[in-house]
Amino acid sequence: MMMTGDSYSCNENTNTPLIVFFDLETTVPKRSGQKFNVLEFGAIVVSPQKLSEIESYTTLIRPKDLSVVSVKSSRSDGITREAVKNAPSFEDVAERIFSILDGRVWAGHNIRRFDCVRIKEAFDEINMPAPVPVGMIDSLGVLSEKFGRRAGNMKMSTLASYFGLGQQKHRSLDDVRMNLEVVKHCATVLFLESSLPSTMHSKWYGSSSIMTRSRTNGNSPCREESSRKSPPTSLSLGYQRKVPYAARGSLGKMTEGVRSLLFKAQGQQPLNQLLKHSHSILR
Repeated sequence: MMMTGDSYSCNENTNTPLIVFFDLETTVPKRSGQKFNVLEFGAIVVSPQKLSEIESYTTLIRPKDLSVVSVKSSRSDGITREAVKNAPSFEDVAERIFSILDGRVWAGHNIRRFDCVRIKEAFDEINMPAPVPVGMIDSLGVLSEKFGRRAGNMKMSTLASYFGLGQQKHRSLDDVRMNLEVVKHCATVLFLESSLPSTMHSKWYGSSSIMTRSRTNGNSPCREESSRKSPPTSLSLGYQRKVPYAARGSLGKMTEGVRSLLFKAQGQQPLNQLLKHSHSILR
């Protein structure tokens, strides 16, 4: 288990909600009726103004039935039965996970269809109220629409390779940090293209192969992922608007910058705020 920083939901200077990028590693059901078991949780809390990391937390999690965890992993740094046998149970770390997620903007890759569903299941299993976000940014949906498939596909590993960010490790804390860097890089490219559209206009910009919310009529339901984190074709081409949690809190009390982020999470405005952050990166 590892954690750094102090836990608080809002930026102390602006009283706006912080963004938490999070990721889960789980078992993969081998037959119908089997469930996903959470094996690792990792998160970083990020300032919405600077996209700087304020706090981080990660922990391995021991499932009730250790037999569902493979003795050996296909990855060199993967999670094995030996690795989790002495780890805390989800119930042991539930309060800490709740505190890092509740009342914040949730961000991650394919979290609408996978991670947020698994989080709710895990809390339901221990009869504890699940954390609730004030907004959600799924980088898979956002980048599918705005950045397109110029990297080849919308998998995190492919996007990271495209920008030379290294190989995805499929460990929660490493993956959320990579997720943030991918978003920064994509936003920077989009900022440059929008600043000099006649010079740097990409063939991917506005491509007919990229399905937008207007073309899908916003009717795609939020449904459970049938396999681990691989993005389904339908989600790569369309942005899922519904979330398994109801948004909480008054958006009217937030500053315009964070309102743009949250409204984007609800499918209403582009990620202008992230593009502004990209501008600051270039200075």
